[in-house]
This record gives sequence, C-alpha cells and structure tokens, in this order.
Amino acid sequence: MQRYPDAERGNQEHWDELADVHARAYNIEPLLRREPLLDDIQRKELGSVDGKTLLHLQCHIGTDTLSWALLGARVTGVDISGASLKQAEELAARIGVEAEFVHCSVYDLPEQLEGQFDIVYTSVGVLCWLSDLSAWARIIRRYLKPGGLFYIMESHPILGVFDDETDQLRVRYPYFQGPDPVRWPEDYPDYADSSYQVQTPSYEWQWTISDVVNALIEAGLDIEFLHEHDRLHWQGLPCMVREGRWWLMPANRRAQLPLAFSLRARPSAFPE
Repeated sequence: MQRYPDAERGNQEHWDELADVHARAYNIEPLLRREPLLDDIQRKELGSVDGKTLLHLQCHIGTDTLSWALLGARVTGVDISGASLKQAEELAARIGVEAEFVHCSVYDLPEQLEGQFDIVYTSVGVLCWLSDLSAWARIIRRYLKPGGLFYIMESHPILGVFDDETDQLRVRYPYFQGPDPVRWPEDYPDYADSSYQVQTPSYEWQWTISDVVNALIEAGLDIEFLHEHDRLHWQGLPCMVREGRWWLMPANRRAQLPLAFSLRARPSAFPE
C-alpha cells in the first residue's frame, strides 16, 4: 500500500485544529437531549442497530457514533485526530452513553483493534481523506463478522468537478484521481463555521463511484444496493438551497445532479 506520510500528517493537524471549532459549531443540542442526529435515509437503509456492535471509521467528534449508540448499538469510533476524539469522549460523557474510541489512521487499525463487528459504518465527507481505497476496503472486510453489514453515505463524487466559487455549473476540476493528492491551502472559511478561517492546509483524493464499488468487490464484499440522492448534508455548491436539514439544488435545477450516494454491502458468502 502506498502511504503519503506528509499528507496524512497534514490532515491530522488539519482535523486537530478543527475539533474545537466543530464542537462549538455542530448542532449537538439534540444529542444532549438524547435525540439521534442521523437522517431518515441512513436510519432506514442501515436498519435496526439495537444490540449490535458497530465500528465507525473516520468518526471525527463522534456525533454520528453517539447517535447510533443512542439507537442501541455498542459503538467503537476510529479517527486520526486525537483532538477530535477528545471532544467525542467528552460528548459521550455529557450524554451518558458508553463508547470506545481508537486514535489512529484507518490503515493502522489492525495494529490497534482486535475482533469483528456486526456493522462497519462511515459517512459524509470521508472518502476524500483516503489515499488507498483498496486497502480501506480490505480493512472493512477484516472487521466484518460473517453476515455483517457495511454501510456508507457520502457526497457524490460528481460534485468534485464543479467550480465551488460560482453559482454556474462550470467544470473546473478532474473527475478522476491523479497520481498525487490535491493540496488545498489554508486561510478559507470552515464549512461548519464560516466565521472561522482555517489555518492549516489539507490534502484530498478524488474517488469515483466505480473506484468505491470495485474496491469493495475486490475485497470480498457483495453490493446489496447503490442509491443516488438529490440532497446533501452540507452546501456542496454555492447555488444549493437549504430545505430543513438538507441542501438541494434550486427547484429549476433539481433533477440535474445527484448530490449524494449510499451503499450497503455484506461479506461474500464464498471464500476468497
């Protein structure tokens, strides 16, 4: 597996910086009332988690991890940012739920965590931080019990091609990943708190739908469904408008683009 230590270190510093910002900016009040923050799409597609073990990869400050815990799952969250996990642990204590958190890169998890889980879960803003989808998929397979379930909901990769500084749908970036990550400079407004200027650069990869599907298949997972959605959890493009908890394209452009996708898979019934 090819690792990019400078990019990985830079992203860890990036998310360490943002942990406190997001702990203030995220809407955690429902969690403090013991109300899960998860949207209806994810809850319906993943199904009941009551009494099941759930491994949450790239959990950040743990809002979704703890939401699944409130729905009855026994949760373990993993993240590269120690500052983010500190916020997650403090939030778990405030809510009064049990959760385990592991501080490491997803790729180093087999050195840190034993066992297998009923569910491996990851969601919203996660794939762009991964340098190797094949290794990621093998780790998912490693941690799934026989008959277990993997689920992801994520922004649609087609959004990554458009200019994010204009209301026009103008292609600005490539759809396919090049040989190296894209370095995004510092000094731009944070997505959760636009009044905060991010001070650290970040490094991202652009993965296509086929990259994701093929990595999972090659790792020994059977795809149960792949759904595309017309809504997103955040404002991915300047022209998008808010409706309730979701961001959508304007009414006159509503059918133009998929904004998110979700996928569910299980370990293959046949040995590799």
